[in-house]
Amino acid sequence: MKKPSGSRSDEPEQGLVDIAAIDQLAQIVAKYDLSEVEIDRGELHVRVARERGSPAQPQSTATPQIATTAAARRPAETVAETAAVPVAADLAGAVKSPMVGTAYLRASPDAKPFVEIGSVVKPGDKLLLVEAMKTFNDIVATRAGKVVNILVTDGSPVEYAQPLMVIE
Repeated sequence: MKKPSGSRSDEPEQGLVDIAAIDQLAQIVAKYDLSEVEIDRGELHVRVARERGSPAQPQSTATPQIATTAAARRPAETVAETAAVPVAADLAGAVKSPMVGTAYLRASPDAKPFVEIGSVVKPGDKLLLVEAMKTFNDIVATRAGKVVNILVTDGSPVEYAQPLMVIE
């Protein structure tokens, strides 16, 4: 694969983008089912991404304490409950992740969750945190309503635009 070396005084600027290299990156993304590949070389920045065909399944609707207890007693039923949750991508009122990262429903492992199912929220209320690159980002309510569904568990990975919870 040819590496762009930036602009040189003896070469024309058209060599800065190597279309064949970008095509190879796209093939790698498809072959290994990656969501994206990003490369930086000086002034050159290339990002190749591929949208997934179907949205990720929600992981759980129970609060983390209940999910842990249920999983310890009846793991098969917990899996069945997760599969029965409707696909949340089409839900009105879904709060979606603005980034790829890890979702946290509480400020620390021993703290109480920011919100629970049934909590009434107003715009600006903190719902959860999404940690990306060691930075914790507040996810806040954009409208008033009642939390009717929490679609992620504490510490679970989330994708960009993945529904995290539903406010009605």
